[in-house]
Amino acid sequence: MRVLLTGGAGYIGSHTAAALAERGHEIVILDNFANAERDVPARLERLTGKKIPIIEADIRDVPAVVAALREHPVDAVIHFAALKAVGESEADPLLYYDMNIIGTIRLLQAMQEANVTRIVFSSSATVYGQPDSSPILEDFPTRVENIYGRTKLVMEDLIRDLARTKKLKAAANLRYFNPVGAHPSGQIGETPRGVPNNLMPYVSQVATGERPHLRVFGNDYDTPDGTGVRDYIHVVDLAEAHALALEHIVTNDVSITVNLGTGEGTSVLQLVTAFETATGRTIPIVIAPRRPGDVSSYYANPALAEQTFGWRAKLNVEDMCRDSWRWQASRAGINDI
Repeated sequence: MRVLLTGGAGYIGSHTAAALAERGHEIVILDNFANAERDVPARLERLTGKKIPIIEADIRDVPAVVAALREHPVDAVIHFAALKAVGESEADPLLYYDMNIIGTIRLLQAMQEANVTRIVFSSSATVYGQPDSSPILEDFPTRVENIYGRTKLVMEDLIRDLARTKKLKAAANLRYFNPVGAHPSGQIGETPRGVPNNLMPYVSQVATGERPHLRVFGNDYDTPDGTGVRDYIHVVDLAEAHALALEHIVTNDVSITVNLGTGEGTSVLQLVTAFETATGRTIPIVIAPRRPGDVSSYYANPALAEQTFGWRAKLNVEDMCRDSWRWQASRAGINDI
């Protein structure tokens, strides 16, 4: 297939591009580079050995997206392009409504105009809000508690409605949990701008000396060591899931909504210990008060993904830590890995 990846130069998008190329698919990337480094396309080409067309455009620019789809006729779109910081979404709701919701509407309009009828959407487990229990199943109530999560749920609903009314032939809403890690080649990885919003890049930056310590928010949760438990999934596993989901919906012209996680919870302190073991680096920590809205334990039941298209996470927390460190150390010029 030939596939357009919106936001394909970003963290998850670039790893999915590599996975698709490895499976023999042609890739076209459309990105406005608001959250992506400009050297990613060159890194992808070195990694895949393939020339990848890059269109610099915003998904809200319907004529530009239509032109891209007509210049590069595709079988499907994988939609990653979105803003993704919970705190920023609460500080600037209209920005998130504009980029994420209106952006998705404009993308779907462009797809309709160019007669592209299949889409895989990068959704999020934040649509569940605070679940009553874990592991989380797809039929759990959706009760978002922040604006980022709300935009993801609205984006899901837009796609689901178009599939229900036959404007789309097939769609996949992929709700994933906590992506971490980097490509084992060290060619691509996560490069957050400013203070990282996610745990692993923050831990990695403490390991390089860029930050003095890791703040752990709360150590009095009802968990084995008192710190919050999350479902961390290696980005390479996540990328493979996108490829398999795409192939499934295109082959069968069906629509699906599935969780993507390992099905196992890892606490903050367990992740830090695994990182120290994998890298030989010591991570100083400071215990801070709980953050409002944080839940004690949050992990997936990923069985439906395996039943539907044969996907299961293969890589463990040690793999995630090792590959994250390889990437972060290379960016920091550290060679003792």
